[in-house]
Amino acid sequence: MANTKSAKKAARQALRRTEVNKSRRTRMRTAIRKAEEAITGADANVALEALVAAQSQLMKAAQKGIVHKNMAARKISRLSKRIKALEA
Repeated sequence: MANTKSAKKAARQALRRTEVNKSRRTRMRTAIRKAEEAITGADANVALEALVAAQSQLMKAAQKGIVHKNMAARKISRLSKRIKALEA
């Protein structure tokens, strides 16, 4: 348990940040899941819209430090590749 005033404040801030990060991570994962489901549905237009939403959430998460930027870029690249294959 925190003893000093500053340590108590840091503990409170950590709890708040944890909640915010959890929410952001959930939004990101949901967007990715929706994009993957759209790709499975084989409709390129719907999949492209889902990809745009997922890309936005992934880059926000990377910018906020929720996930590594290379991981976000890799996910976006792989989703894009799958959608491009759908269109062909």
